[in-house]
Amino acid sequence: MTSQDSGRALLRHHGDVDAAPGLADFAVNVRVPRPPEWLRDRLVAALDDLGSYPGADADLRAREAVAARHGRSPDEVLVLNGAAEGFALLPNLRPALAAVVHPSFTEPEVVLRDAGVPVRRVGLSPEDGYRLRPELVPAEADLVVLGNPTNPTSVLHPAEVVAALARPGRVLVVDEAFADAIPGEPETLSGRADLGGLLVLRSLTKTWGLAGLRAGYFLGAPELLGWLAATRPPWPVGSLVLEAVAACCSPEAVAEADALAWEAREHTSLAVARLGDLVVVPPSAPFVLLRVPDGPRVRQALRDKGVAVRRGDTFPGLTPDHVRVAVRSPEEFALLVDALRVVLGDV
Repeated sequence: MTSQDSGRALLRHHGDVDAAPGLADFAVNVRVPRPPEWLRDRLVAALDDLGSYPGADADLRAREAVAARHGRSPDEVLVLNGAAEGFALLPNLRPALAAVVHPSFTEPEVVLRDAGVPVRRVGLSPEDGYRLRPELVPAEADLVVLGNPTNPTSVLHPAEVVAALARPGRVLVVDEAFADAIPGEPETLSGRADLGGLLVLRSLTKTWGLAGLRAGYFLGAPELLGWLAATRPPWPVGSLVLEAVAACCSPEAVAEADALAWEAREHTSLAVARLGDLVVVPPSAPFVLLRVPDGPRVRQALRDKGVAVRRGDTFPGLTPDHVRVAVRSPEEFALLVDALRVVLGDV
């Protein structure tokens, strides 16, 4: 394997690789192990329609639900097979230079590099808490990609700072996969139809336990969405995804997601207090970036004790001593804390 292949393999490493059957999973950021009963009931009811191709009416219903949820119009919505498909479509924009803000989710960089798009990494510094600094982004970049809140640092950037990256001739892609995990979504740009070149990417898999179904959407100008969708095959999104999107964007589901976000905030505060000086930056989302001594040994020792955490060194800008942990209920999280205490006592 060449060094280039090795680097690509690291960028393609995701938390599900660190998790394994039988391990207590703190590596994957999906917040619930299965969809809630009301959502399962909606999906089960939709099974009877699987003998028919997904129709334009179902697609429109899903887009109307998303549009109503974010104060947009249906033609500003593109339903996706998860946020990962949204990243896979970015090369259709034919950028001359892409700037990817790191540390962050690595899939956009892989996709762009594989398509031959020049990529410039914009590294944020731990010294100032991985705060977004717009002046670091190359002025000539006509595509900029960043996460907010950012995975894996759990940093939430102010909306006005992110919006400052928009400019004529540039597409600004903001990955808001975890935005609904923050009460009230205070820094979301999902409603900013006035911001030229903005694409907001949203995921429904984390909050609603739909990682195996793949459900998400893009918000943006119809022309941009048309360019993105140019290479998609017929019937790109299945009937169950369309049903899930419509269901999870209903007013009742949005209210439930916000209640879950408040609960997660309480759990995160307790988790941070338990983890103490291991926490790198104060987290905004229900996952926490840690720095531990002799990280690879700690990860393996935790695994030997039946606990999976997400390695951090596959994220550009982080080291082998960084790990990301998903916040669970206090009772579940106690298992991780106890295992860490034992392991760190042995390091």
